[in-house]
Amino acid sequence: MRSDQRGLWVRHADFYVPDGETPGIPGRQPDVEELRRQHWGPLRRSPSAILTALLKAYRKVISPLYGQVCSYYPSCSAYGLEAVTVHGAVRGSVFTAWRILRCNPFTGGGVDHVPVGRRIWPGGSAPSIIETNHPPIPLDHDCAHDVGRSPSDAEAPAAHGDSARPADPEQR
Repeated sequence: MRSDQRGLWVRHADFYVPDGETPGIPGRQPDVEELRRQHWGPLRRSPSAILTALLKAYRKVISPLYGQVCSYYPSCSAYGLEAVTVHGAVRGSVFTAWRILRCNPFTGGGVDHVPVGRRIWPGGSAPSIIETNHPPIPLDHDCAHDVGRSPSDAEAPAAHGDSARPADPEQR
């Protein structure tokens, strides 16, 4: 067993954590089946390496010319880079093409992460694009007491000095 297999490993799924938790914390050592799935020979890795190089070149040269125009987070190029890195050339390209088709002025945008993959990396060696696309998101402590309540549940401010009137119409 190699020395890098004795330590902790980080899985792509480790980056999908609830708000307030730190993404990408290494977990247990992989079993034999996980290691077998991770063995990507040079022939299988080559298409992913070519697509990764093209996406990095696009992000370095062309993307800065357009500025921040993507309505999603992460941007389509960052999404594509993570998809190809995690899922390989074929599946990653399909995910990226579907994302680009959804990225248009008629969609609302928002956060749209790459589907969870089964890739694992030795602790501390996950690709930087994955760490960039999954930043720690702190809990919003100002709204913590309102979790599970709709805006209509909150009491409305009193109108015309009528402070004794309840906000709920059924209590009137």
